[in-house]
Amino acid sequence: MPDAEIKIGAFVVCLAAAFATHINAQDVTGPVPDTVQRTFELPGHRGLMRVVADAGGTPVPFTTDGCSGGLSAGWALLSDVVPGFSQTYDAEPPWESCCVTHDRAYHAVEGAQDIEQSYAARLTADLALHTCVATTGAADDPTPLPYDQLADAMFNAVRLGGGPCSGLPWRWGYGFAQCLPEFP
Repeated sequence: MPDAEIKIGAFVVCLAAAFATHINAQDVTGPVPDTVQRTFELPGHRGLMRVVADAGGTPVPFTTDGCSGGLSAGWALLSDVVPGFSQTYDAEPPWESCCVTHDRAYHAVEGAQDIEQSYAARLTADLALHTCVATTGAADDPTPLPYDQLADAMFNAVRLGGGPCSGLPWRWGYGFAQCLPEFP
């Protein structure tokens, strides 16, 4: 099977797993839940941990696009074309630093050394992103944005599209070489 088909297949598996189980960011506490999503995601973590080991645990130098999925780029466009937008909200999203912190975790897999640590670290990073975005709004914000809804949407988006070995540039472990899921 050609590499592109394998990558697309891995991505479809990740998508199916994400749709099969919804994790509500506010309800996840304690140990990592044993969910359908976790079961489908672990082969990606297994493949990633092999790549991490082959690299000696050292990722390539860190890069970030700010908030993926066009959030930073779209905000910059609004700032350029909507009169008064950048004066009210600045030229970058107020939660941009949340995304950069999240990217740092995704880049280096938070130092995880096995598949369980990797899965837990990714979930922790996604929950931290949710909390950071949800608490970004300031009391003096002239036009409050729906930070809670945005945090929920961003959490669900990263859980859906951020799994390891997905072939996507914003995947968990993007600081390491691309990988393929490994099934037991």
